[in-house]
Amino acid sequence: MVKLIPTGEKCNSFYSDTGPYFVFMSSTVAENPQTPPRAVVTPCIKLCVVDGASGLCLGCFRTLSEIGGWSGLTEDQRAAVMAGLPARRTRIDPALLGPA
Repeated sequence: MVKLIPTGEKCNSFYSDTGPYFVFMSSTVAENPQTPPRAVVTPCIKLCVVDGASGLCLGCFRTLSEIGGWSGLTEDQRAAVMAGLPARRTRIDPALLGPA
């Protein structure tokens, strides 16, 4: 059984048979419930494999920290990362990549 207990504005605490766990709400949730959340631009192509040598995703060429923190970046920060992604392709062994 899971029981929902509100604990604050952006965090909910759930209790299950194995104990409590917490869920933090996304910062992209609309303030006005009638307004849908804004889409976040992402270079993700759903090919999520990280190359150990370069530390880059073979699909989008981002690092794990960039992928994990993506929704918390501003639009300008995301644009800056995206501008540098094509050049990162050269940091990955060509044998691991498909055609350009």
